[in-house]
Amino acid sequence: MDRVTKMASERPVVIFSKSSCCMCYTIKSLFGDFGVNPAVHELDEIPRGRDIEQALSRLGCNPAVPAIFIGGEFVGGTNEVMTLHLNRSLIPMLKKAGALWL
Repeated sequence: MDRVTKMASERPVVIFSKSSCCMCYTIKSLFGDFGVNPAVHELDEIPRGRDIEQALSRLGCNPAVPAIFIGGEFVGGTNEVMTLHLNRSLIPMLKKAGALWL
């Protein structure tokens, strides 16, 4: 879990993903459309990615990916991020974290 916490705090937005996951692609595209440059960790392409995936599951991610951290804090997965976006809370959160300067 310490490794996840360290990785999650390296940039304003951090996404734990799998390269073959369509929901992960959707979330990465959403942030890209906003002009956010997240740190993306493809768990199927990095050493010990399975261990990180299990730690994310213990954190409450179900499914484990995508797991999105903003400002070092766990936000959730696709449903949570889309809910924030639809209720207009996501952009202010990204600005506060320093991921957007608009």
